[in-house]
Amino acid sequence: MNHFTIRDIENLCGIKAHTLRIWEQRYKLFVPKRKESQHRIYDNDDLKELLRISFLYHSGYKISKIAELSPEQIQQLVQSSCSKENNHELFVHQMIEAGMDFDEEKFEKIVNCQVVRIGLEKCIATIFYPFLQRIGLLWMTNNAIPAQEHFVTHIIRKKIILATDGLEVDSNSNTNIVVFAPSGEQHEIPLLAANYFFRKYNNRTTYFGTNVSLACLEYYLQHHPATHLYAHVITDLGNDGLNNYIRTLSKNFPDKKIIVSGHACSYIDDIPATTKVLHSLDEMIEFSRQTAIATSALHNS
Repeated sequence: MNHFTIRDIENLCGIKAHTLRIWEQRYKLFVPKRKESQHRIYDNDDLKELLRISFLYHSGYKISKIAELSPEQIQQLVQSSCSKENNHELFVHQMIEAGMDFDEEKFEKIVNCQVVRIGLEKCIATIFYPFLQRIGLLWMTNNAIPAQEHFVTHIIRKKIILATDGLEVDSNSNTNIVVFAPSGEQHEIPLLAANYFFRKYNNRTTYFGTNVSLACLEYYLQHHPATHLYAHVITDLGNDGLNNYIRTLSKNFPDKKIIVSGHACSYIDDIPATTKVLHSLDEMIEFSRQTAIATSALHNS
């Protein structure tokens, strides 16, 4: 059984801690357990209930009305919203619940249904990424154990790999993007997503995966042509560490276009001329499109 602080609940549910305290006092909506220190503490069941309340609240229901409902009525109201379009937040909440409970059948069902309903591309952008950002907050605060991390990422990873394997890329494309994450970086889902989008828009890729050393890149590039190096960095290497890494890539591979993305890239303050930073998934999708268009125009000229 996991335990969460009010700050954890704030991050996961998108409701300010101050607001949660007001709801508790004014509506008696949710009265959490307390430690001996009197600090509020929440368990898995509390998280599930608050996720459902949060969904209804963000869907436009007044908190005074929600407070009048029983937990069973709240659950029924949430479930009735499943048939409505664009309830991405609901599916994120449901995936968090299933992931925390190791409910593989429920997790698979949510993922499969949404991939069929809106397609993998929209799923990655509107459901998988927001889910991973939320659940990542638990990992960073030690409120999700490694088994939970492996459980949820394995299922998403499997879906993206399967979809990527089904893509056909023009073997005559002049583009070859080496897709990797640097040494020490273990987050693979965003890297798989990048590889999927590159290939979807007809860019050839060489997928190296996570925790890739510079020596590995150097060996490959000595024997094989490549036009781009794409690195995804989530782990905070620190200002100097990440800036130095980008400079090293630019120096060691001056004839390659270097593309970097990921949360840690917000720390880059010295961008070499050969390097492009993608700040969002939308930018990465647009880059994939434009690169394929440029390659096609060059091939046809």
